[in-house]
Amino acid sequence: MKTIPYLLIAIRFLLAPIILLLAYFKGTESRFLILGLMYFGLLTDIFDGIIARKVGVSSEKLRRLDSQTDLIFWLSLGFASYFLNPELIKNEWQGIVLIFVMEALCYIISIWKFGKETCTHAFLSKMWGLSLLIAFTYLIGFQQAGWAFYLTVVLGFIAHIDVILIVLLLPKWQYDVPSSYHAWKIRNGKQRKKTIFFN
Repeated sequence: MKTIPYLLIAIRFLLAPIILLLAYFKGTESRFLILGLMYFGLLTDIFDGIIARKVGVSSEKLRRLDSQTDLIFWLSLGFASYFLNPELIKNEWQGIVLIFVMEALCYIISIWKFGKETCTHAFLSKMWGLSLLIAFTYLIGFQQAGWAFYLTVVLGFIAHIDVILIVLLLPKWQYDVPSSYHAWKIRNGKQRKKTIFFN
């Protein structure tokens, strides 16, 4: 059981190049297969953390590995969306650039302060992940952006602001911090209760 979280992360990591290859070589005929892999990848992301906490292997190493794999996985879906419909992605470049800038800021501020990348797994970030799922369903499955894309840009901006506040508030680097409010409580010496389902 203790190896299952690592196996789930490895599966999600391997899905990234498969998604890219399908989009690049098979084009639009692969879009529903890519969507299936995306939803499967999301399930691995949900259960790796739950199982890790349940069996007591939710370590810093595992959570950092999970965060970096998430980044690779979602980037592969972004590039797949571009391969399948480049004009659509080019038309929405402002929102995409905003998210990339915010993501970079999170890394820069965390590395500047703690010498490590951010690994908060915050609640708003999880909500943003769900909005990404909807946005990519529209982008890849239906070849359109619309409300789902704009929702994920707005929620992504808010989620990244929350992560930046978490990093700035924490007195020392920690993983699995649900929100900037919890970071403020930690800064003031208050401990929070952890659960197997969330952090």
